[in-house]
Amino acid sequence: MILSLLPDDIRCTHSVDFVEVFVDPLLEKVFYTLFENSIRHGERVTKIQISSHEHDGYLFIVYEDDGTGIENSDKERIFERGYGKHTGFGLFLSKEILSITGLSIRENGLFGNGARFEIIVPKGSYRYVTPLEE
Repeated sequence: MILSLLPDDIRCTHSVDFVEVFVDPLLEKVFYTLFENSIRHGERVTKIQISSHEHDGYLFIVYEDDGTGIENSDKERIFERGYGKHTGFGLFLSKEILSITGLSIRENGLFGNGARFEIIVPKGSYRYVTPLEE
């Protein structure tokens, strides 16, 4: 499980609707990359928040941390093949994985206040579901 990556001093919370997203099974790799980047590059991350909301027929899945964030000049470049402080493939592959099923990703956090990634799911690629009773 991805959450097992987190050190004890990083707290993860979520407020995601009961929704099914029709995506490539490698979506887990996308979230793995986001968590790994928070740990590796966030410098001072203590919390990670995952949420979702709908706007204009799109579903937005938002991943936020409270680390150092990403400089404005790097916001587009972090998705380029070979760009970055480690292998330079994680966010590039994440963008490619999402694009297979028509999803996209962008970073729009405020540098100094943490990273904020939005995964944008188009209409017809998600549906709300009733949670299963335990």
